[in-house]
Order: sequence, then C-alpha cells, then structure tokens
Amino acid sequence: MDVRSRNRVRVSGRADGPTVVLAHGFGCDQNLWRLVVPALERDFTVVLFDHVGSGRSDLSAWSAERYSDLDGYVEDVLEICRDLGRGAVTFVGHSVSAMMGVLAAAREPELFSGLVLLAPSPCFIDHPADGYRGGFSAEDIEELLGSLEANYLGWSGAMAPVIMGNPERPELGEELTTSFCATDPDIARVFARVTFLSDNRTDLAKVRVPTLVAECSDDAIAPPEVGAFVHARIEGSRLVTLNATGHCPQLSAPEETAQAIAAFAGTLR
Repeated sequence: MDVRSRNRVRVSGRADGPTVVLAHGFGCDQNLWRLVVPALERDFTVVLFDHVGSGRSDLSAWSAERYSDLDGYVEDVLEICRDLGRGAVTFVGHSVSAMMGVLAAAREPELFSGLVLLAPSPCFIDHPADGYRGGFSAEDIEELLGSLEANYLGWSGAMAPVIMGNPERPELGEELTTSFCATDPDIARVFARVTFLSDNRTDLAKVRVPTLVAECSDDAIAPPEVGAFVHARIEGSRLVTLNATGHCPQLSAPEETAQAIAAFAGTLR
C-alpha cells in the first residue's frame, strides 16, 4: 500500500527548506496542527500525516494486531520519513507521538536531524518504588480505560475538556471532543490502551539525536515531573516550559508552539 495514501501525507512550505514532520496524538489528526503550520511554512518544508486509524487515513490498513503497541506506529513513521527522500528530518511528536519519535530515532537515527517532544510522557502511571511520577495511579488508568470502553462518546465529552485545559476557552475543549468523537470507537479503544499503558522510560536513553523537550506550564496529563524526567534521561536534550496551559499547545498557544519548533529546528541546519 502506498504510504502517502495510507497515512494521508501532506507536504507544504518551502521546497528548499529543512523538513519538519508533525505527528499528532491520540484521538486527533493532522488538522490539530493547522494553526502552527503557516508560521513554519515560511522557512521549512512541513509534512503532515494521520496515524492509521485516525483522521482521513486509510482505515483498511488498520488492524488490532499491527497497532496493539507502538511498534506499528513507529514502523509507519520510519516508512514516511524514508519515502520523503529529503534526508534527515526534524520530527515533532505530540503526546504519545513523542514516544513514537523516540523509538523511531533510536532505530534509525540517520533519518532524524532532531526531535521535538511536545507534552511528552514516557509512562502515564506512577511508579513510587522507582520514584517516578507519571500523574496517574494504575487504578486511575484502569478506571479511565474502563470508562472509555464502556461509553466512548460519553468519555470523549467528559475527558476532552480536561485534556485540553483552558476552561475559559470552551471552544478548544469542544474541538477536541469533536475530534475524539470522529474516531472509530473500536480503534480508539485499542489506541487508548497503547497510549496510556506503554512504558518507554528506558527507551529515552537510546536517543542520540538533538532533542527539545517542550512541556506546558500547567498540564493535567503530563505534570512537570514528567518533562524533567524526559530531559534528564535524554543526554544533551534541551527543556523548555511553554507558557501554554493544557495538553495541546498547538491549539491553545500556536504562536508560541511554532516559535519553539522553528527556533530549535533552525539550529539543526
């Protein structure tokens, strides 16, 4: 299957500029980046895509077997980067896609000039014995997943505003709710388990490309301890705390998010 059709790959911006690949998180699609793209297109070739099972990807390519863990998504990312034929790219991964970027760069570092990990979390579950705080207990996550599996649309309406934050701007939560609800519930159930149950803490040390960790100042999904943990485990990484609040700064603070990406990617030329 043609990878560009499968993942609805879209390329725009400066044909002679460095390449930035933007990857969305759970329950979303490439449209989530629409407010960031114009600022990046001035200096970069911008690549957007939908994960299989999301947005307008080819749903016939989805299978529970391939996408029951992050490996299927990581292979897709690597295929997309190879198919572009533009040399090393800066990969910007939001939320769970940040860990896809970590795994992809560890496997084929030559494809990546750098990583931007936007609101990343290598593990959402607390591990007190290791001194790790992910933000949720194991019981919290099982309750979250149980609620999602019992009533996905109801879960979406309740959780999207929490994930988005910014209660004074309810239209943002409404947009995320709409995005969640547009996802096939059966696919969402599998992707949710991949997102919230993966533990990639030990994979962080395998990254050998320049990395920017961009956390939000107030994020109910990824608390500040998580950003500090990721930064400490990736040698030579930079950590920036955006003034943005919530878990989706590309919607709540697109100008600041675009500036952070451009400033970092611009240093990799």
